[in-house]
Amino acid sequence: MRRFLIIRLSSIGDIVLTTPVIRCLKQQVPDAEVHVLTKASFRSILQHNPYIDRLHLLDKNYLLLIDQLKQLGFEQVIDLHHNAKTLRIKRDLGVSASSFHKLNIEKYLLTAFKVNVLPEKHIVDRYLDAVKPLGVVNDGRGLDYFISEADQLKQEDMPGAQWGGFVAVVIGAALGTKRWPTDHFKSFCQQLNHPIVLLGGEEDRERGAEIASTDPIKIYNACGKFSLNESADWVRRSKFVVTGDTGLMHIAAAYRKPIISIWGNTVPAFGMTPYYGSDEVPHELLEHKVWCRPCSKIGYDRCPIGHFSCMRKIEPEQVLTIARQWLHSSIG
Repeated sequence: MRRFLIIRLSSIGDIVLTTPVIRCLKQQVPDAEVHVLTKASFRSILQHNPYIDRLHLLDKNYLLLIDQLKQLGFEQVIDLHHNAKTLRIKRDLGVSASSFHKLNIEKYLLTAFKVNVLPEKHIVDRYLDAVKPLGVVNDGRGLDYFISEADQLKQEDMPGAQWGGFVAVVIGAALGTKRWPTDHFKSFCQQLNHPIVLLGGEEDRERGAEIASTDPIKIYNACGKFSLNESADWVRRSKFVVTGDTGLMHIAAAYRKPIISIWGNTVPAFGMTPYYGSDEVPHELLEHKVWCRPCSKIGYDRCPIGHFSCMRKIEPEQVLTIARQWLHSSIG
C-alpha cells in the first residue's frame, strides 16, 4: 500500500479544483491510498468523494492531528495549498513532499503593475504538475462533486414554477468585488422569461428577497435556505448557471453545466475559469476591462477606488442575450 496525503485547506472553489488530482492519483498509481487534509468547515465538499480513502480535518487540536498523521506513515505529501500553514505541516510530518507553482510573483506583477507574464495554463493542470513525478497524467474528465442521497432536493423543496426547469442564478460571493450589482441581477431576472432560482448564503437572503420581489412566482429565492450540498443539487438540476467567480461556479463545472460567468476584480488570466476537462460544454466569460483591473488576486468587500466599473459596466442586456439564445436552442 502506497499512502499519500493531499493538502488543500480552503476554500470551496479551490478545493473542488483539486478533485482531478485526487481521482487521477487514486486511479493511476497502483495500490494508492489517498488521504486528504482540509479545514473542518469544508468537510462537506469532500466527504462523499469515492476516490478519497480517508478525510482528515484541521481544527483547533493541531498537535493531536499531526501525531495521528505521523502514525499513518505517508510516502508523500502533495501540497496543493502551499502557504505558511502547510509548510509547517510538511515540516512537522517530516516526509517527502511536492507542491505546485503558485505564481505569486506573476500575480503581483499583474495586480500591481498590469504586466501579464502568467502562463496560459489552468490551475488544474498546475495542480497536476505536483503528481507528475508519480506518473500521473490528466485523464481529461474534469472536476468531481459528490453529494449524498440525503443532500438531494425533495419535491417539496421545489416550487411548482421551477418543476419544468429553471436557470440557477448565483448572487452570493465571498467578497463584494466578485458580486454583480443587485440592481443588475434584479433587471436580468425581471426580464428573463423563464423560471429562476437564486442561490447564495444566509448573508444573501435579503438581497435575494429584493431581487425576487419583482416576480416571486417566477423567481425563487433559495438563499440561506439550503446547505452547500443542497445548493449544489439546485445547480445540478438547472438548465444553466449565471454566476460570478464563485465556488458554485466550479461546482457547476463539475456537473458539466453551461455557465455564464461574470468577472469583476479577478480575471480569467489567473487560470481559474470553469474547467470541463476534455468535454465541450457551452460557457461564456463576461468581463469589462478597465485600467485598475485586476486590483487583487482574491478580492475586496468593496471597490477600493469606488467606481466598481469592472462589474457595473457589464450590463444585464449582455447576460440576457446569451441566456435567451441558450433557452431558445435548448442548451442545458
